Amino acid sequence: MIQASPTQAMNDKLIVRWLLTCAVVIFGMILLGGVTRLTDSGLSMVEWQPLMGIIPPLSHNDWQQLFLKYQQFPEYQQINLGMTLGEFKVIFMYEYLHRVLGRLIGLLFFIPFVYFFLTRRISPQLLPKLLLMLLLGGCQGLMGWYMVKSGLIDVPHVSQYRLTAHLGLAIAIYGFIVWTSLGLINKPSNQPSGLGMPACIISGLIFLMILSGGLVAGTRAGYAYSTWPLMGDSFIPAGLYDMSPIWLSAFENITTIQFNHRMFAYIIALVLVSFSVFALKKNISENVRIGIYSMLFLLLVQITLGISTLIFHVPVAIAAAHQIGSVALLTATLFVSHSLINRS
Repeated sequence: MIQASPTQAMNDKLIVRWLLTCAVVIFGMILLGGVTRLTDSGLSMVEWQPLMGIIPPLSHNDWQQLFLKYQQFPEYQQINLGMTLGEFKVIFMYEYLHRVLGRLIGLLFFIPFVYFFLTRRISPQLLPKLLLMLLLGGCQGLMGWYMVKSGLIDVPHVSQYRLTAHLGLAIAIYGFIVWTSLGLINKPSNQPSGLGMPACIISGLIFLMILSGGLVAGTRAGYAYSTWPLMGDSFIPAGLYDMSPIWLSAFENITTIQFNHRMFAYIIALVLVSFSVFALKKNISENVRIGIYSMLFLLLVQITLGISTLIFHVPVAIAAAHQIGSVALLTATLFVSHSLINRS
């Protein structure tokens, strides 16, 4: 392995602090996005103004103008007819803060990136990764509006496909930043062979699980069955995969979508626990051992939150915690995966 010069090592430390700061803010952004969705606030801003949109309504007249615009769209006409201006202000502020935080994340990434680039602090190996992060961040902003736009036409609900893509891209950017940061922090260590790839597969499964959760959120499938472990009166409910073509059920049939999400959870729990029991018997480092125990703890928390979200009919606080809990679990698996892959 080529050792970095002392100067580059110092630069890498600065870059890691910057990237991890971005990751923490994105973590908060994913939580706020969940709350915005769960409070049905996402369609309250009916225009996309990338530059001027950061300025909040400053007068009663500003609020009235925004409220009048909102009243011209399906969500008000079909769901919130008769809503007061005060009620509108609440949902508007959730979406407004969500968009402002998105812009702040863009600045938090772009300005230090330009500084590090101009001062030649970025290594040649790292530069393409940072440019890709920048590109993905821009795409995420466009995807956010593309998602919102789908709920402003006829049906006052965003497309589950676009919502899942928006969530998935946010998770991908977050995971990419975390993985890149770990590459600058983690030094190769003497870890047992044969554990890195299974850990990476688990990380991939958790990412797919989060996408499955996006479909649940986008179709409101979480409201369909509020019992556990049964779905209604049986473990395997009626109506599974009854659409034509059959594969469409996995994306548009709410019974199938919730069933698949539950099965994903059972499979991940079984695989993660089995992997952990096997790995803990090996001569792994203390950091990896702590990481595995963290995975198990977060898995237990996530399962508890998932079940609670169902049986309590999707309360905002628990459902938002369930969404962000999946990101915390993914973070722990990424740490374990990177540590086991990065062997000396």
